[in-house]
Amino acid sequence: MENFPAYRRTKAEGLLDQKIEELESRLNPCTLCPRQCRVNRAVGESGYCKAPYDLYVSSVSPHFGEESPLVGTNGSGTIFLTHCNLKCSFCQNYDISILGDGSPCSYGRLATLMVELEARGCHNINLVTPTHYVPQIMRSLSVAIDRGLSIPIVYNCGGYESLETIKSLEGIVDIYMPDIKFLDGALSRRFCRAENYPEVVKAVVREMQRQVGDLLIDPSGVAQRGLLIRHLVMPSCGEDTRNVLQFIRDEISHDAFVNIMAQYHPCYKAGEYFEISRRITAQEYREALEFARSIGLSRASHH
Repeated sequence: MENFPAYRRTKAEGLLDQKIEELESRLNPCTLCPRQCRVNRAVGESGYCKAPYDLYVSSVSPHFGEESPLVGTNGSGTIFLTHCNLKCSFCQNYDISILGDGSPCSYGRLATLMVELEARGCHNINLVTPTHYVPQIMRSLSVAIDRGLSIPIVYNCGGYESLETIKSLEGIVDIYMPDIKFLDGALSRRFCRAENYPEVVKAVVREMQRQVGDLLIDPSGVAQRGLLIRHLVMPSCGEDTRNVLQFIRDEISHDAFVNIMAQYHPCYKAGEYFEISRRITAQEYREALEFARSIGLSRASHH
């Protein structure tokens, strides 16, 4: 396993600037995600996600609530970005993702924050909902590399990504962490206003797996590179959970690292939908874990 992240080589070979230009060309009109709003964010127009042209960051800190291969001993260097292109009706971070609670952050400032997280011993830079700010983040990353950044980049997203944008990130992102929410278009339409979410997330996760492969964990238990999939078990959605797990096993990898999450609770507008207006039951969660084991997903559990 290489000692340094892929992005350092990509930058050294002069490819990073090329990729940044490519990504910036998708910012105006904005086609960074599958919503394809085509607004001109540079002049203050905003699309579905409501993100401005400039980077807005909500919080930056070592995070100890993530999966253990990301947390290690010193935490995951988590950067919460404001706004989101999904806006799930049950969002647990809605103050940040939907209300946009955060502050403007220059490229240089974000680069400084990344380097400071590494200096504090964080094992990675964990970018939470980066989709709509990818070009700006890459500009910041380029500055951070010049300042010596050398820990893996984690792309922590809701899975509703533009395939072209993800392809542009090859050689930059070390660890992809998509959350596969639904594989039933009726559910993604009802709760995320994204009927095409299932096709989009399938194509995107296949591409992420192609780029980085199964999650590689070093002898100290810290993730270096690879794909880490999350799936939140939702009330009344057991059949869809089984479809998600089956898809991962059949089309991604038997050895995929899957965190089957139990922490769903009704947030934001979830109370308006009778099916998801309650917490999950112990049985719903147990059935999800048992199904994962029964189909041979050996690295699927509550991490």
